[in-house]
Order: sequence, then structure tokens, then C-alpha cells
Amino acid sequence: MQQQEEMHKILVVEPYFGGSHKQFLLGLQENIEAEFTFLTLPPRKWKMRMQLAAPWFADCLAKLEDKRFDTVLCSTFVDVAVFKGLVAGLPGWNQSCRFCTYFHENQFVYPMRHGENSRNQFTTINYTTALASDGLAFNSLYNFETFLSGCRKYIRKTADCNLKHTLDAIAQKSSVIYPGIDFTGFAENRDSTCNSPPIICWNHRWEHDKNPESFFIALDELDKQGYAFEFVVLGQSFQNIPSVFQSARKRFARRIVHFGYADSREEYISLLQRCDIVVSTALHEFFGIAVIEAIRAGCMPLLPNSLSYPELYPDTFLYKEGELVQKLASLLKVSRNYQAGARQIDTNRFSWENLKTAYQQWLLTSD
Repeated sequence: MQQQEEMHKILVVEPYFGGSHKQFLLGLQENIEAEFTFLTLPPRKWKMRMQLAAPWFADCLAKLEDKRFDTVLCSTFVDVAVFKGLVAGLPGWNQSCRFCTYFHENQFVYPMRHGENSRNQFTTINYTTALASDGLAFNSLYNFETFLSGCRKYIRKTADCNLKHTLDAIAQKSSVIYPGIDFTGFAENRDSTCNSPPIICWNHRWEHDKNPESFFIALDELDKQGYAFEFVVLGQSFQNIPSVFQSARKRFARRIVHFGYADSREEYISLLQRCDIVVSTALHEFFGIAVIEAIRAGCMPLLPNSLSYPELYPDTFLYKEGELVQKLASLLKVSRNYQAGARQIDTNRFSWENLKTAYQQWLLTSD
């Protein structure tokens, strides 16, 4: 009798198990034929996670009875070089285990907060993580190219250490694989009736890098010009909420349909499907799942002509710096079928059904 082949065993190491990171990993677990073991921490204090999660997870791994994994999958909040070194000598560890890192973001182009002078410590961790990993996948070409560019500028600072060859090594083991999205619950054919007035959606994290100030400044200008609109604000908030949200809630009270985090996935989708236009004002975006979800729900996008957006969307849905109010006003001037605009964008290419084969090849095959 032929012995049944053992299932591929993947150890997931994620110090920031929340938001898009959690959504991505649960989607992988559901769509990839492998046995998953999760080592995770809650999504907070990302800087401390990058600095100290590696020794913590090495201790956690040491306590596992079975350490025979075929692949370790990390995010960039793991210092993979440190983690790999710490676990190498553990009894029962599979020395031929392959280390894969998924780049949801890179620290080279992440906008610094006011008062920050340098992020070299975190960009270095990204760089050495890439060197120590056996396989790398980036969630967009923009992410990959800005990472390599950042590494190139960084290693030039070491005048007496030639590290240029490391960039070729990183590039050769890298691929771009968009994150899979679960579209369960989204209506197949949304009612194309236009809202009167149109409803604008902003559905991003309530943090400085998503630039909510520019969104509310645009709404203020449209309000002064007499345009008819309502709006929905969604997205996850944290302990330190930008003050603009509180002031905007008071300023635009009569125009608000919903303002705050949706209590359930079903409510979130339902609110998206009530909207006509989705706007991004992001200062940084390496992919942008929230925008794709809104488009899937039938919203016409209006997005910056920068970051990851030009890679993913036609020019007609993009605005240049200083054009947001003008472009948004033009969408509000004439009654139109916003859902028809949304349908011009193929969201199916971002589904797990279309992407799972690429992930299986990346995670389940050895180089």
C-alpha cells in the first residue's frame, strides 16, 4: 500500500496579527493546501515588535513539541536574520526549512511623523531580513521598486564596504504577488440607481499616513461651493486618533451617513454598497485593499496619481497633487452611474481564486 504523502507544514510568525496582515494570513490558511501553525502577537507597538519579536518568537518556538516545519512565513515586522539565527540550534529543528517573507510594506518610504529624524534602525531590519530570507514576495511592484531603491541609497553610505552585489541577490529571490482578497458577501449585481445626493466614502486607517486632513479639507471646499453630497467614514482607529476626525464630525454632522468603525464585516460591506465614490488621500500606500473592496461594492474610485495606484488603476481614476477638489467636484456636478465606472476595473484578479496558485508555488516549492 502506497504511503500517503505528508502535508507541507508552514510556521507563520506574525508580530502584528491584525488588519490586513491578519486578513491575508487567514486567507492563505483557507486557500493553500498546507498544515499551518501560527505564532502571533496583537497588532500594537510596531516599532517594538520589529526590535524584539524575533527573540520572543524564538522562545515560543523552543516550547513547541514538533519543530519540523518545511516553510517559515514571516512579515517584515519580524527581524528574520535574528530569528533565523536564534532557532538554528534548537533540538528537532528542520535545518533545511525555507524562510519566506511577505512585504506588506517597507520602511524606506513610510512617511515619518513630526519630530522623527531617522528610521535607519527599521530600514536596516528590512534590508537584513531580505538578505536572510530564502524567498521574498512584495504586495506590489511599487513596494518592490521603492524597497530596492531605498536599499541602494542606504548601502552607498558605507564607503569602504561594497554591498552592491546584495541587491542582485535580493532581486533574484523576489516576486510580486498581490494579496488575495475574500469577496464573500459582496453583491454580484448592485442596484445601479444613483444616490441623491451622491455618497462619498473614505475607508482607511485613522492615522497620519492616510492623510485624513486632505480629505476633510476637500469636503470643506465642496461644501463652501454649494455641492450636494453626503459621506461615509470607515476604517480602524487606534489610541491616538488624529484630531481632525473629531472636528470633522462636528463640522459636517448634517452630511454624515456613517462615521466610525463598522461592527461587523457584513455591516462594513453594506455601508460600502450604499456609497457612490471612494476617495483616497494616502501619503503612503503599498497596495490598498480598502479601495479594492469599495470598488467591488460598486464605488467609482478617485485616487492619487502616485504610490501603488498607477500600477493598479487606469489614469481616468487618478488625480494629481492639487486636483482633488476639482476632480471630485466634476463627479458631483452631473448625475451619473458611478457603478458603471467601478465595473471598468477588474477586481476578480485580486481574488484568492486567481492568486492562490502563485502563493502555492511560492510557499510550497523549494528553490
